[in-house]
This record gives sequence, structure tokens and C-alpha cells, in this order.
Amino acid sequence: MQVMENFSRERIHATEDKKEGSLSGFIIPSVIGVFLFMIPVQDDGKWTVVVKIIADIISNAIGEFLPLLCLAIVTISAVLGIIFLHKPNFIATYPIVANTFSTTAVWVVIRIIGAIFIWLTYLGIDAEDGKEGVLHMITCADGGGFVLNDLLSVLVVIFLLAGLLLPLLLDFGLLEFIGAMLTKIMRPVFTIPGRAAVDCMTSWIGDGTLGVMLTANQYEGGYYSKREAAIISTTFSAVSITFSIVVLAQVDLMQYFGAYYLLICAIGFVCAVILPRIPPLSLKKDEFLVEGKAMGEQLPEGYTSSLQYGLTLARQRVAEFRGVEQFMESALKNAAGMWFGVLPVVMCIGTLALILANNTTIFDTLGHPFLPLLQFLDVPEAEAASKTMIVGFTDMFTPSIIAASTITSEMTRFIVAVISVTQLIYLSEVGGLILGSKIPVSLPELFVLFLERTLISLFIAAPAAHIIFG
Repeated sequence: MQVMENFSRERIHATEDKKEGSLSGFIIPSVIGVFLFMIPVQDDGKWTVVVKIIADIISNAIGEFLPLLCLAIVTISAVLGIIFLHKPNFIATYPIVANTFSTTAVWVVIRIIGAIFIWLTYLGIDAEDGKEGVLHMITCADGGGFVLNDLLSVLVVIFLLAGLLLPLLLDFGLLEFIGAMLTKIMRPVFTIPGRAAVDCMTSWIGDGTLGVMLTANQYEGGYYSKREAAIISTTFSAVSITFSIVVLAQVDLMQYFGAYYLLICAIGFVCAVILPRIPPLSLKKDEFLVEGKAMGEQLPEGYTSSLQYGLTLARQRVAEFRGVEQFMESALKNAAGMWFGVLPVVMCIGTLALILANNTTIFDTLGHPFLPLLQFLDVPEAEAASKTMIVGFTDMFTPSIIAASTITSEMTRFIVAVISVTQLIYLSEVGGLILGSKIPVSLPELFVLFLERTLISLFIAAPAAHIIFG
């Protein structure tokens, strides 16, 4: 906190010296950005956001080419990752390229494995010959085929649109304005800046991947510390309303949606209060990749309200904007980072996770320690439910798929549907995105956070389900 206090004093003195842009320069781009990313609209009877609608239109138009595009992206990422390990002379000439492809040897290996998986899957090697060998495990419809055709082919379009349009939320003062308005709430309750509310809203209404993208961008820009970025990405990148509906429909319990979603929100709030205050998140340090960018925590002298201060900060951010050049630079950096940095990680880790889930008993074994707890909480069909507890670490939908096919108790299916959403961290998407970004959270830490969220969720969801189902 001393770092933040020192920075706050510096920011107070610096605020008065900065030029201010026009109010319309803040309002117009921000309103457009909020409309695109955060305002729920109905499309074909389903609630979604405009960015997702545009992504679906593009996907439907060029859907047959998307697997090939993903193949090219993952392959280029692996090849250039190897080249950039040797620090070629031209690395400093193109900052966006250098930032996208410069990484450690470990991540290059992951990109290479992702490239191998995607080539095997795209070519359909051993996917249809009835064999049950390793190649079949990699390329089958429940393994690499699912990751390539159902995840990457969707993410590649969303990443492009989000990357190109996120500057509307990032570069015109919206986060500064929200941060000034909500810091008095977010900081004492969740130990994070007020601007993190935008990340949460973007995830909640739009998609968790958008929230992770936004968080990674803010961390790399110096607006979040290591601790704040870790907390926001693992706690506030909430599962969207749309995904929640799909999960509940999977277990055939849509008649309980009101109680279901209220319970999800309640558990999410409790997790967001508790997790930042216990390891591993509490051990993260308030260190910044770029110093001097984060907002201060105090209302400077001369300002009578947070609204006045927020508008001043927003207009100052508008004044710093360099025009179309900065917009395109920011957009291309966002899109390239997600395309070439994250898609290979999702292909690699997502496929490996599904291979383990589909072909081994490891998740059954890992879930067994939850059996006594489920029995203590008087959950019907506790043994069947225990098998769904850990498998959610690989993919959010897998627990509900298992529950729908193996559990007859409505109350237990309801609990599994709640837990699978509130666990939040699953490697096939959000977890893979976090690992592929510069957000300082490791795979073991993600697993610990996953377990913590699971335990908290169980202690709330099970008693609530007993009340709901009488």
C-alpha cells in the first residue's frame, strides 16, 4: 500500500498540470464502446452483446475458412517464437511484432505443441479410423477437434473484433472516469481499483475472454499492479449470462434460472471478497510493469466530488490521444497479442486437458476427496457429483454434460450447474487465456484458486439448493 500512497501523492500534483480534451471526445467513443461491449441486446431470442452478434455474422459468413485461419495463426506463432528466441537484429524495428512473439523457451514449447496438435487435428489424422491410440485421443471430436472447431474458430473472430474495438473502452477516459467514481467501493471491498468494474461488466454481459483481454491490456499498460491484475483476471472475469443459460439448459433445469443466477452472483461476490485476502492472491505484490500510470486513491484538493475528478481525468486521457495512429497501434497490438499469444496456448492446454478428462480416471481420482464433503452437505448422488468437481478445471461445460448423463437428482444437477459456473477458471478458455498473457498467475496457482472457488461455492450452493428444492 505504501507504493500506492506514494503514487497517489505524485498523481495529485501531476493532475492539475495536464491538458484537458473535449468532453465529447470522452463521451462519444465511450458510449460507442459501452454499447458494443456491455449493453445486453436480444438476438434470435437470446441475450448477448453487439460484438458477439457481429462476430457470429462474420463466423457464419466465413466459417469454413476459420479452422484454416487458426492453423495459420498457431503455426506462425510457433515458427516466429522459435526465431525470436535468438533475438534477431530486426527485433527492435517492429515493436508490435517483438511484443507478440518474444517469449520464454517454455512458452515457445507450448506454442510448438499447440502447432503439432492443430496440424494433426486439421488433417484429421487417425480421427476416423476407429483406433484408440494417442493420435485418436488428440484429434477426436472430444479432444483437439472440439478445441479447434468449437473454441478456436469462435475465439479467433472475437479476438479480432475485440482487439480492434477495445480502444474505445481503453483510450478515451472511460476507465479513468469509472475508476474515480467507484474506487471508494472497489478498493475497501475487493482491494482493487474502481476501473476494474468495467472488466467485470464486460465479462458478465459479454464474455469472460473479453474481461481477460481487458485486464491483460491494462496490466501491460501499467494501470494494474501484479496483484490487481491477478485478482481481476481470476475473480472478476465472470462467466457471461449467455454461458450460464447454456449450462443450466444442459442439465434441463431452466425453470430455476432466477434462483440459479442470483445464487451465482452471490457466490461470485463472496469469492471476490475472500480470495484477494488469502494465498495465492494475497502474496502478489503491488508492482507495475510500467510505473506512473495507475490512478491515485485520494480526491485531490480543488475537487468537490468524484464525478468532477473523474471527468477531469477522462478529459486528460482524451488530450493524450494521438489520433488514428494510436488507435490502430493499440488495436493491432491487442489483436496480435491474443491471436498469436493466446490461441496456441488454448490449443495446447485445452487439448491436453480434454485428453486427460476423456481417457483417464485422473479427474475421478482428484474429485474423490470431495465425496465426504458432499455427503456432509447431504447432496444426493454424492459419488456421481464428486466426479464433476475437478473436471471443470478443463472445461466449464464438461461437468454439466456429465451431470446430465449420470445424475438423476434435480437438486444435484442444479448444484453441479452452479459450481461449474462459479469455479470460473477452466483451461480450455479463460485459464488458457490467462496463462497465454503476461498476467502473473501460474498454472499451479490457477489450480489452487480453482479449488478455493470450488470449496466456497459448495458451502453456499448446497445449503441454498436444499432450500430451493425443499
